Amino acid sequence: MDLHASQIQGFFDVPVDKATSIADRLGVDFALFHKERKKANEVSRMILVGHVRDKVAILVDDMADTCGTLCLAASHLSEAGASRVFGLVTHGILSGNALKAVSESTLEKLVVTNTLPQSQNVAECSKIEVIDIGTVLAEVIRRSHNGESVSKLFNEVPF
Repeated sequence: MDLHASQIQGFFDVPVDKATSIADRLGVDFALFHKERKKANEVSRMILVGHVRDKVAILVDDMADTCGTLCLAASHLSEAGASRVFGLVTHGILSGNALKAVSESTLEKLVVTNTLPQSQNVAECSKIEVIDIGTVLAEVIRRSHNGESVSKLFNEVPF
């Protein structure tokens, strides 16, 4: 979960840096998709950078709204030989035909947090799983209120 100012996020590769750092700590390979857009909210081309054949692939994103891009990426991973594909999303908006798209996709599971209510989505789609981030958010608020480092909380991952 990134706590950032949206005004500056385009200037940094923080998500990629974090993903490669986590992959290094876990001793696993890292791949990514380069997305090209011709207009807003529409991916015209996705290019997989890295090898996923016979690997478990985990797609990580900050949010999923209609899940079109996520499900397309899952399909590309399956076509590239990934043995299993999971999605991990901080904010599961899941609007429109998102649940149908997830149900029909090659995703084995889509894990979302409880930053938005998910009980109806879980009831309608067996592939949706929710994790509670209330404790983490409470600690962020406590640290912020007390003038303590919030980034230290995320830099000291116990693995």
